[in-house]
Amino acid sequence: MKALVTGSAGFIAGYLVEELLASGYEVVGIDNFSKYGPVEKSYSKHPRYRFIEGDAKDVRLMKELVADCDHLVAGAAMIGGISYFHEFAYDLLAENERIIASTFDAAIWAFTNKRPLKKITVLSSSMVYESTTVYPTPEGAQLSSPPPMSTYGFQKLACEYFARGAYEQYKLPYTIVRPFNCVGIGEKRAKSDREVMSGNVKLAMSHVVPDLVQKVVKGQDPLRILGSGDQVRHYTYGGDLAKGIRVCMEHPAALNEDFNISTPESTDVRTLASAIWKKLKPGQPVRLESDPPFKYDVQKRVPDVSKSEKVLGFQCATSLDKMLDEVVPWVKQQVELGNI
Repeated sequence: MKALVTGSAGFIAGYLVEELLASGYEVVGIDNFSKYGPVEKSYSKHPRYRFIEGDAKDVRLMKELVADCDHLVAGAAMIGGISYFHEFAYDLLAENERIIASTFDAAIWAFTNKRPLKKITVLSSSMVYESTTVYPTPEGAQLSSPPPMSTYGFQKLACEYFARGAYEQYKLPYTIVRPFNCVGIGEKRAKSDREVMSGNVKLAMSHVVPDLVQKVVKGQDPLRILGSGDQVRHYTYGGDLAKGIRVCMEHPAALNEDFNISTPESTDVRTLASAIWKKLKPGQPVRLESDPPFKYDVQKRVPDVSKSEKVLGFQCATSLDKMLDEVVPWVKQQVELGNI
């Protein structure tokens, strides 16, 4: 099998490309390095990986790349932490819409012209459920809930409509994957990140796990968290998410379906902060203080993952403790290197 992965230099794609290569795929990646600048990946010189530095908005280039591919994974997007949603409210809508339209134009061209393309797999987001009041949130709630408040969540919902529209008009098969709070290594400071103060520490990412780790590493005590700390999330390991995406690509029962791909374990921010503190300062008591929350800091995000378990036989199994064993030392090293 051969897969085209857009946004291949990104955080989630880093895990996905490794997963696909380990499973025997030939992978073509495209990225314009707009977020981090040029990056070297562990698989950059893999014999079955070909990287193209280019823009997914270039329909001609996308057609050229997808022409002999069996799968297309639509992963390219402007994406960042919660502060990013406010700073780039228009660009998140306009730029991501151009990216997804170009990607679908190329996929529709390949499918209708009898190229090998079997389907498109769309990486959506848990943010499509931003306004839901149903917990745990099942697939389908995005259609019955009020629309997302953030432009990012709204545009991710639009990506899902692109998939359904392309199937309705052109019969292009699809699968929609909704990741929840991916945690892992490889995410560094973006070129566009603006530093903000949290207590005595400057931050430039606004992703909760690396933010909390670097605060502890830099000696912050009391440790400051955004909002009350009662916000509930499902922190999902990048390796689990990548495997889930691959299963969604391959499984016949995933055709023209949508799936929440996430750990079933709920964790509030206070518990997360305490767990990170214990990894770095074992035996020392943790003290927490609150910073004002951001507008789009959703208080509860709890997925129903029963569909992926029942239909695909897939479950994210890595515990938060194991994730932190990998992520905490990596973030500490990146802080020391000045990359975060």
